[in-house]
Amino acid sequence: MTDTGSSGIALLPLDRLAIDVITDDVSDNYVSKTLFAVSEFANIVRAGATTISGEALLCANLGFGCRLVSTRNGVRHTLLFDTGPEGAIFLSHGHWDHMAALPAALRAIREQGGRATVHVNPGMFDERAIRLASGTIVPAAKVPSPSELAALSAAVVNDATDRLLLDQHFYLSGEIPRVTTFEKGRIDHLSRTGPEAPWQPDPLLLDERMLVTNVHGLGLIVVSSCSHAGIVNVCTEVRRLFPDIPLHCVIGGLHLGGVMEAIIPQTVDGLRPFAIRHIITGHCTGWRALHALANAFGDRVSQSAVGTTYTFCDERAGRDERAGRDERAGARSI
Repeated sequence: MTDTGSSGIALLPLDRLAIDVITDDVSDNYVSKTLFAVSEFANIVRAGATTISGEALLCANLGFGCRLVSTRNGVRHTLLFDTGPEGAIFLSHGHWDHMAALPAALRAIREQGGRATVHVNPGMFDERAIRLASGTIVPAAKVPSPSELAALSAAVVNDATDRLLLDQHFYLSGEIPRVTTFEKGRIDHLSRTGPEAPWQPDPLLLDERMLVTNVHGLGLIVVSSCSHAGIVNVCTEVRRLFPDIPLHCVIGGLHLGGVMEAIIPQTVDGLRPFAIRHIITGHCTGWRALHALANAFGDRVSQSAVGTTYTFCDERAGRDERAGRDERAGARSI
């Protein structure tokens, strides 16, 4: 069965989706997690570690990146969202904290005899900067260009339009419409087309994209790396595209820290109509927004942390998987 949105998008329902958080601002192995999350301590032991040590754990770092592994009818695909050494990579937007590790990942893939397809859009490659409160303009590091990616043996898809990826397991959006009255972007953000061009205000960061999957029995999983469009705008566009599928989970950075803190109350109110079952905040959300969301939505809200794995499958499949895992654990203990 295919779930087709109002725009005719044939996004196939998955049997299972696992999301591994490989880059995030927060490392926290002790925070309480949702029932479908596995902490980094458990993950490294499951991967074969016999000792918990600094060498075995990931480090928190500015940015957000995750690995998504989808399964449908026995077909399995892996997609990297923003960074990492895997076969298909999707870049959410053109900021260094989401793309700087890409050349190293592509070199690692090439050294292993592989070749990655990298999905980008033309708006990612303008130069970026931040205007400080003092008025000083501080440029951000440049991101690797399409030609540089191609030189690392990547197959670069540089296209501004939306598309389905990997046997219709994933939907990569086009430009996200800005429709709310309060999500007006970052007033401190600037861009320019080249080193000789003047810096121009660029609050909307129109190059950012979102990723959507659909898990059978649950609904839509939305990954929004920084939500520069505004998370209410993101959810509004998802609802427009897939009006008949519930919005099960939103995961990623909501960019409600610093200069964006003023719109936290409106954002909380704006999210209520979507009845999102799980909101997993990371990266640029900020602690004030996390607390406000948790106060409003209770245990539907949790914090992402590097090294965490989130697994989405319908309840029956989840029970079968847990039973099989317990059975295997019991066999090992005999």
